[in-house]
Amino acid sequence: MSIGAGILLFVVGAVLRFALNVEVSWLDLPLVGNLLMGAGVLIFVLGLVFTFRRRRTVSTRRTVGAQGEVDGITKTTREVDDTDI
Repeated sequence: MSIGAGILLFVVGAVLRFALNVEVSWLDLPLVGNLLMGAGVLIFVLGLVFTFRRRRTVSTRRTVGAQGEVDGITKTTREVDDTDI
């Protein structure tokens, strides 16, 4: 979601900066466009960093009955680091 939000902010900022020829006395549209483009790039990069640093944990539970019987479910916990993929 943050990657898409970063792209959206960048596009809106680029439209404000380069495509509009409107003069508003109380607002500097090119400056607002530059700020939105900078925020969009920052959010996009942070979204990529958080996406690639995400780890997955898979766990399975093993239970033992009263007489020591195992019901066949094994408990395994492992962390998969997605940065190598």
